[in-house]
Amino acid sequence: MDQFNSKNYKTYANFLNKLALELTSFYFSKLNKTFKVSNKLKGRGYDPVTTSDKAFEKFIRSKIKKKFPSHQVIGEEFGHKKTNSDYTWVIDPIDGTRSFVIGNPTWSNLISLNFKGKPILGLANFPVLKKYYLNYSNKAAYVVENGKKTKISVNKKVKFSNIKLSAAFHGALSLNQQKKIPQILKLMQFPCSDALSYAHLAEGKVDVVMQCSNKIWDIHPLIPIIKAAGGIVSTWSNKDAVNAGNILVSSNSTVHNKFLKLLKPVSK
Repeated sequence: MDQFNSKNYKTYANFLNKLALELTSFYFSKLNKTFKVSNKLKGRGYDPVTTSDKAFEKFIRSKIKKKFPSHQVIGEEFGHKKTNSDYTWVIDPIDGTRSFVIGNPTWSNLISLNFKGKPILGLANFPVLKKYYLNYSNKAAYVVENGKKTKISVNKKVKFSNIKLSAAFHGALSLNQQKKIPQILKLMQFPCSDALSYAHLAEGKVDVVMQCSNKIWDIHPLIPIIKAAGGIVSTWSNKDAVNAGNILVSSNSTVHNKFLKLLKPVSK
C-alpha cells in the first residue's frame, strides 16, 4: 500500500476519541496522587520524568497492542517497538512534564498515527482541563470539551501587524543569537504552554507558535491537527516539521513566510 486509504480515518479517529476518554479516566482514578520524579540528564541539566509518564505510556501501548497488534510504536519513555507495518504510533505520555510536576494543568497526552513516516492523525488530550483536540480527516479538526464536539480552524485572515505570538526557546538560543531577532522578541507577548499553545493556534486563539528543540513525539501528534485546521507547520529553515527540531506554526502563508525571513539569522 503506497497511500493511506482515507476510508480508514474513521476507524483510527474513533479509537483515539475513545482513548482520550480512557486516559482522562485513568489519570483521575490511578495517577492523580503522589508520584516520583527523576532527572534524565543526571546533573547535566534538567529533563524530568515521573512515574506517571511511564504509567501513561504503558497504558497507551497496551491499548494499541490490543487493537492494532501489528503496528509499530515509538514512545518517549520506552523506545521503538519495530514491526513490518507501515503504521507507527508516536507517543508523548506527558507533554509538559515540568508543568505536571508543579501542578500546572496545561500538560497533555500526545499521540499520533503515522503512515509510512507521515503523521495522519493526532490527539492532544488535556485530562485536567477535561478537553482534547483530534483531527477526523486531513480537513477536519475538533476540540471536545465537556462532551461537546466543536470544529476548529485557524485565524486565516490575520495580518502580521495584529498577530498573537506564543514562543519559547527552552534555553536553545544564546543571548547573542536572540539579539539577531529583535523584532520577534518584541512580538513575544503571549505565554507558551507546550502543546496547548499549538492547540490554541488550531482554534484561532493565537496566530503563530515558535519553539526550539522539539522531538518527534512533541510535534508529530500536533501536525495533523494543525494542518486539518488550516495551519502551516515547518521548521525554522522551512523544512518538513516531521524532522522535528525548531518548529514554526502559523495561521496563514503570508505570516509564515514573514517569520521564516525574520528567523533566518538563527535558522540552521
